[in-house]
Amino acid sequence: MSVALALQKAIRSRLAGAPSVTALVPASNILDRHQRPAPTPSIILGEAMELDAETDLQRRRLRVVHTVHVWKTEPSLEGVATICGAVRDALRTRLTLPAGLHLADLRVAGMRTMRDPDGETSHGAVTIEALVEEVA
Repeated sequence: MSVALALQKAIRSRLAGAPSVTALVPASNILDRHQRPAPTPSIILGEAMELDAETDLQRRRLRVVHTVHVWKTEPSLEGVATICGAVRDALRTRLTLPAGLHLADLRVAGMRTMRDPDGETSHGAVTIEALVEEVA
């Protein structure tokens, strides 16, 4: 399994199990899909990128960047900003990765809210960065 996929599964599990998140978005609306329209409100697990962390000669450390998208039909950006904040708070404690992977660091690197061109939907994007080491 790719490191990015393992991290994505851990992120989804954490968000679906966090009462502060599921109070705003039902766990059934935290999805890995690319179909629109997304249910409202929803959290869609988005793009990921794996990069060599360039910190060891064995090349066992990877920097993973994930984007999580938040969607909500609303007249303002308040709801998506609130959900993005709940996502950030839920990711402040260590995630559990499968055997063979060690999560050395994880942080929410940025959050952005924007209006969708449809005029009815608000969109949030949360960028998550992690340092993961492959261990024997």
